[in-house]
Amino acid sequence: MQLGRGQRPIMKDLLLTPRNIERVTEQLSKMRGAAMKIGQLVSMDTGDVLPPELTQIMSRLRDDAYAMPPKQLKQVLDTQLKNGWLSLFRKFDVHPIAAASIGQVHRVHLKDGRDLALKIQYPGVANSIDSDVANVGVLIKMSGLLPDGFEMAPYLEAARQQLHDETDYVQEADQLIRFGQLLKDEPQFTVPNVHADWSSSKVLAMDYMVGGAIEDVAKEPQAVCNQVMTNFISLALSELFEFGVMQTDPNFANYLYDPGTRKIVLLDFGAVLMVDPMIAHKYRRLICVGLQGDTDGLMTAAQDMGLIDATTRDEHRVRIVQIIRQVFDMIRDGGAIDFTDQTLSKQLQAEGLALYKDGFTPPVLPIDILLIQRKFAGLFLLGARLGANVDVADILHTHSKIIR
Repeated sequence: MQLGRGQRPIMKDLLLTPRNIERVTEQLSKMRGAAMKIGQLVSMDTGDVLPPELTQIMSRLRDDAYAMPPKQLKQVLDTQLKNGWLSLFRKFDVHPIAAASIGQVHRVHLKDGRDLALKIQYPGVANSIDSDVANVGVLIKMSGLLPDGFEMAPYLEAARQQLHDETDYVQEADQLIRFGQLLKDEPQFTVPNVHADWSSSKVLAMDYMVGGAIEDVAKEPQAVCNQVMTNFISLALSELFEFGVMQTDPNFANYLYDPGTRKIVLLDFGAVLMVDPMIAHKYRRLICVGLQGDTDGLMTAAQDMGLIDATTRDEHRVRIVQIIRQVFDMIRDGGAIDFTDQTLSKQLQAEGLALYKDGFTPPVLPIDILLIQRKFAGLFLLGARLGANVDVADILHTHSKIIR
């Protein structure tokens, strides 16, 4: 139609026609890990930035999990496990209990009595990461949906590196063991044990953990919902300020909840960030001045964290700091926060959109801060899903005794 009117077609209109939605989804599904990781890094998975068409594509990629056929699954395990491995299983369910961007999980019963979850990596996924990330970047740029001047390259590189880290199951096993030790005295959390004799660089064997989807906590009494959310926020702050290491993937599928024991099960440690002490210090300052309502201090903290830089116009600086202050004002003055109340969220969204329309181009955030922010954003989404009411200020003050 645009050609008929003598107009040059806009690339994003060509890309996101209804007929092309299926085609683009199919293309991205072949590089699912890369597509999902980049989606997380630029907030595509929240539906807050992109239009409904591309949000639909990303949603489809989350829901339509690829699973290896049994023959291919056996071929992978033949290369990774000891000879005669099948004879040592009492039961092996070829249907995965979970499937994600990097691999799939199977429940197995060994003849020695162990009940395990085997996380098995898709063949060839590690070798295709670099090209897949580059191809996803091209598709996103073609869509024309990112703000003018938005620098995509650092986020593509971060996605590429994190995907490579997530394909290293030996490294993930080490992190499982690390977090098991860090949380051994925290009765509200449990981490599966690693079984090294059934693990390799492409297979991770761990305890099979009992529990339902974390979202099912919403069916529990309000006090339980509130306590679970309190536990999650406290854990994130402990990771940032005490442990010096943080699991940064906010995917709800990484958690289970056992209503019998009231324990939160932490499952996935493929995306773990070693927190730079200087980054932790910057968050200390941000929280401190934010809770004090110190506008000048927030301006300094925002600049130190890279939320604004020398290229940011003065009027944009003021508006960005005001957005940050609104969040802390709600935390400080509101008592228990009702996570289902989207009033402030929608207001902040509108103000952010107005900034972009006024020509604001966000500076390239340090990747560590971007990943930490994704973790916190994911927790707020979880709080809304659970219908939690939590006094966040009280939790921050509790941790401030540690971080001052």
